Amino acid sequence: MSRQGRNERRKALRELLQKDPFLTDWQLAERLGVSVATIRLDRMALDIPELRERAKTIAADTYSAIRALRGEEVIGDLVELELGQKGSSVMEVTEAMVFAHNQILRGHFLFAQAYSLAVALVDSEDVQAEGAKVDYLRPVKLGDRVLAKAQVTAVQGDHYRVAVASYVQDELVFNGEFVVVDVADKGGANRA
Repeated sequence: MSRQGRNERRKALRELLQKDPFLTDWQLAERLGVSVATIRLDRMALDIPELRERAKTIAADTYSAIRALRGEEVIGDLVELELGQKGSSVMEVTEAMVFAHNQILRGHFLFAQAYSLAVALVDSEDVQAEGAKVDYLRPVKLGDRVLAKAQVTAVQGDHYRVAVASYVQDELVFNGEFVVVDVADKGGANRA
């Protein structure tokens, strides 16, 4: 491959990992049409760590910002979190999460990933749900990787409206709109 082709591939590799830092070398190789060995060489040349190290770095930076939940209460791995604005998480679908007879993800996992991400966006230690409207658009299966992206779309006083879209690869599989409320200064009022 020419130097120009290699430079373009490396630029594309950086862009893919900025969009989704949890892509495996195999997934990167498939998307860029090269071997896994080429991806590993490109990552080394660009000083991009392997997936395990990227995940540790992201987790350390992101989880420390959350106030409403503890790290183990977030469903999925946080990729990005800007309190009061936006965030994203990735969830690997494991055997424990699917129906045994058809290997399809049980819907409450998609909901929990989206809901915990919506709650994590609120800069408060005490947040609860007031309402949710969700759509399950297609089945998610064992081995799929779900990327959930959340955006605060409106804030009215202590009420936050959060839109969450979840994807497998680039296909939308779940859509939700959550209303979450900061109840920290209310002495427990309005609690369900």
